[in-house]
Amino acid sequence: MRLLYLDLDTLRADHLGCYGYHRNTSPNIDQIAGEGVRFDQYYCSDAPCLPSRTALMTGRFGIHTGVVGHAGTAADNRLEGAKRGFRSTLSYTSLPATLKQAGLYTVFIGGFGERHSAFPFYAGFREIYDTGLGGMESAEDVTPAALDWIARNAQKDNWYLHINYWDPHTPYRAPEDFGNPFEKSPLPEWLTPEIVAAHRMLPGPHTAQDIGMYDNRTNPRYPRHPGEIKDMAGLRRIIDGYDCGIRYMDQHIGQLFEALRKEGIFDDLAIIISADHGENQGELGIYAEHATADNITCRIPMIVRMPGGMNGHIDTGLHYNLDLVPTLAELLNQQPKPIWDGQSYAPAILRGEDCGRDQLILSQCAHVCQRSVRWDSNLYMRTYHDGYHLFPDEMLFDVKKDPHEQKNLAADRSDLCREGAHRLAAWHDQMLRTMPEGFSVDPMRTVLLEGGPAHANGQLKKYCERLERTGRGSSIEMLKKRHPREFGDT
Repeated sequence: MRLLYLDLDTLRADHLGCYGYHRNTSPNIDQIAGEGVRFDQYYCSDAPCLPSRTALMTGRFGIHTGVVGHAGTAADNRLEGAKRGFRSTLSYTSLPATLKQAGLYTVFIGGFGERHSAFPFYAGFREIYDTGLGGMESAEDVTPAALDWIARNAQKDNWYLHINYWDPHTPYRAPEDFGNPFEKSPLPEWLTPEIVAAHRMLPGPHTAQDIGMYDNRTNPRYPRHPGEIKDMAGLRRIIDGYDCGIRYMDQHIGQLFEALRKEGIFDDLAIIISADHGENQGELGIYAEHATADNITCRIPMIVRMPGGMNGHIDTGLHYNLDLVPTLAELLNQQPKPIWDGQSYAPAILRGEDCGRDQLILSQCAHVCQRSVRWDSNLYMRTYHDGYHLFPDEMLFDVKKDPHEQKNLAADRSDLCREGAHRLAAWHDQMLRTMPEGFSVDPMRTVLLEGGPAHANGQLKKYCERLERTGRGSSIEMLKKRHPREFGDT
C-alpha cells in the first residue's frame, strides 16, 4: 500500500466546498472527497495543536497521555516509570510505528515537532524532513521537499508519507501576489454589523479588538492578518485571509497530486486528508484562533480515499481523530493495542457501515480549561477556567440548528445540562479508572494548579489596563472575582 496523509493545520471543515462552503476554497481536496468517504462529524478529542496531534499519534485521550496543554507539566507525555522497557510503548503503539510494523516505510515532512518540542510525535518514522520554521512555514516551504521525495520514491511500494501544511494557521500568510479570489464573494451570512459591534465590546484574547491575543498589534510581514476588526471591511479582511490560506494550500496540494499522476500511481494511492483542529471566526466572540472546546474548534475534516473502499460516501457518525490508529491497524490486518482509547471505523470506509460513537468528550486546556459533550444535536460545555472571556460555567448549544453557537440554551434546558453533566462525569470516572499505572490526577487539574492555561496565565493584570483604555472596563471587576490570584488577592 501507498498512503498519503495530508495534515492541514487549523482547517475547519465548513470552510471547504465538499462540506458545503459557498466559496471555492478547496477544489483539489473536494475531488478526493468525491472519490472516497467524507466524515461529517469528526472531532479532535483534545484541542488545540499539541494535544490534538498527541491524541492522533497515540490513539489515546489527553487525560491518559497527560498532554492537554501547550506549556507546563501538561505539555509533556507522561513518563512510563519503572516498568518502561528498553523502548517506550510509543515505539510499537504510535500511528507511524503501527504502519511500520505493517511493512510501510514511514516518512514525515513538516515543522510540527520542532514547534512544540513534540519529539515523541516522531516515534515510528523512518525518515523525517523538518521544514525548519517551526510552524511558520508557508506552502512554498513545504511543497518542494514533498515533490522531491515523490520524485525519488513514488515508484516504490509500501510507503506512508505524512505532509504537514500550515497555511490556514494564524497569522494568515498567503503571499500578496496570490491575490484575493474571494474579494467579491459574500461573507458568512450570520456575521452582521450588529454582531461585529457587539463582539467589539467583549473581553478576552482574540476578540474583535484584540486579534493579536492581548492587543491589536500587527506584523507588516502578514498584511492579510489585521490586529482588530472595526467594521465589516475588517471582518472581510480576516475571513478572506483565512480562506486565501486554504485556497493557496489547496493549490499546492494540487501540485502534489499532479506529480503523483505523472508517476502513474495517483489512482491507486490511498489518501487521507484531515486537520488538527478548526478555527473560530466569530463563534463565541473569538476570531482567528482555536481557543475553546466547542463545535468549531474541535470539529475537523476527515476525508479518506482508500482503494477498494467506498466512493462518494458521507459518514454521519461521531468519531475522534484518535480513532485513526485502530482504523488503519484494522485496514492493514494489524492487531489492536490494549493501550489505545480509539475504536476502528474501518467498516465505514470499506462498506459504508454506521460505526460511530454515542457521544464525544472534547477538551481544551491551552487557552481555556473546558470540557464538552457532543451527542445527538447537543453540545454541552463546562468551563473551569474562562481564559479571561467571562464564559458562564455551563453552555448548551444545538449545533444543527445553531451551528455558529449564537444562543446559549443552558438557562432554558436544565434537563439537557443535567444529562450533559452526567455524561461528562461518567466519562471522567471511566478515564480515572483506566489511568496509566502510577497516575491518578486529571492533567486539567494540573494546568489549573500551575496557574491556568498557557495562553491565559499571568496576563490579566496588564490586560485589564487595555480593557479600560478600549471602553471595556465594565468587565474588570468580574474578571478580578474570577481570577483573584492574578491580582494577589488570595
